[in-house]
Amino acid sequence: MTKTRLKLVSPATVNRTVTPLRRPNAELRPREHLTEREVEKLVKAAKGNRWGQRDSTVLLIAFRHGLRASEVCGLQWSDVEFESGTLHLRRAKGGATSTHPLLGDELRALRELKREAKSPFIFVTERGAPFSTSGLAKMVERAGVEAKMPFKVHPHMLRHATGYALANKGTDTRTLQAYLGHRSIQSTVRYTELAPGRFKNLWR
Repeated sequence: MTKTRLKLVSPATVNRTVTPLRRPNAELRPREHLTEREVEKLVKAAKGNRWGQRDSTVLLIAFRHGLRASEVCGLQWSDVEFESGTLHLRRAKGGATSTHPLLGDELRALRELKREAKSPFIFVTERGAPFSTSGLAKMVERAGVEAKMPFKVHPHMLRHATGYALANKGTDTRTLQAYLGHRSIQSTVRYTELAPGRFKNLWR
């Protein structure tokens, strides 16, 4: 008679749960950047909510200056010079600090926020605490839903939108690298490589 050997299975093995794999970004959305027109729709949609001035200004500033989520949340009033119309940026990931010009619509939006400011941080929650990156992500996602975007929107898409928009306007790679605060130019090249404007007038 053949003896059957039983294999003991530990309770830890039985109760182990398998974490579902995250779906690839390509399945969640067709691309990782927004167009200028889509950013405009996002800003307009955000303006209509209860905290519209704050939310629309967040989106506008993040796009115009190609900011990462942590850079947006870390902005303080001391970084803004209303007299000279400039914004002082401290880049994350070892990027170089820089000073960007602020356009008229940005200055107007910031001045309106400044009138009721009680915190050294520019963008704050209802309780007056600085925006967190997760809070920013939720706000951007809500704005995307309100704007009826066909895919889920996240903050870093605004930074990518900056790169593609400026590359398509003919901004040279070195200037674009400095503007976005990239340490490596390889991070910048992808914007110029995919800019449709570089093929304009080929069939004149």
